[in-house]
Amino acid sequence: MSALRFSGVTKQYGGLRPLRLRALAIESGTVVGLAGFDQTTAEVFVNLAMGATLPEEGTVEVLGRSTASIADSDEWLAIVDRFGIISERVVLIEHFTPLQNIAMSMTLDVEPLANDIRAQAEALAREAALEGDTLDRPVTDGSAALRQRVRLARALAGSPAVLLVEHPMAGLDAAHVAPFARDIQRVAAARGIAVVVLAADASAAAPFAPRVLTLNGGTGELTESGRGLLKKLFG
Repeated sequence: MSALRFSGVTKQYGGLRPLRLRALAIESGTVVGLAGFDQTTAEVFVNLAMGATLPEEGTVEVLGRSTASIADSDEWLAIVDRFGIISERVVLIEHFTPLQNIAMSMTLDVEPLANDIRAQAEALAREAALEGDTLDRPVTDGSAALRQRVRLARALAGSPAVLLVEHPMAGLDAAHVAPFARDIQRVAAARGIAVVVLAADASAAAPFAPRVLTLNGGTGELTESGRGLLKKLFG
């Protein structure tokens, strides 16, 4: 059973043409990059995957269940809980520390953090390779790489089955790309979760995913990018 499956999907969203995905199956424990997704189509994909919207044609399945079968808000929230999201759309509270921002996935009572919540937030921070005195400084003082790692820690708080990563290179210095990519892959392997990296082109997805598929927007076909792409980009 695939963690996430799209079959014959067509979704209108106000663009020049609909988002089409002929066939996509993401297995648990794998990291797959999808190229050909701008910010808008990446958001459309995420909404379809999480059942926030339904396709006009085709089916989307999460852990073997069609999103079209969701009957009410309780069932939908149960589906949402199976996902973690890393995206600039995930808002961080600027004057809160990384630990407080991570803890917000568990409680809104973060000033001050209760000891048990702090311990859980620290464990998630370590998993996302966040440590040191930056944990207790406002995130507004941190780099784009720190913010992305805070989002990674928050995404892991609910023990997701699928991690959706939108444009992970956005704002990152070149030196931070490879370490962040390695940590995402490490977490995926350790937890046995599926990871989908959405990027505008194959070169932006390649550092994060050993397998990259490029979307033909006209047909909905996905084509595997050359295996030498990552080596070409990073030597």
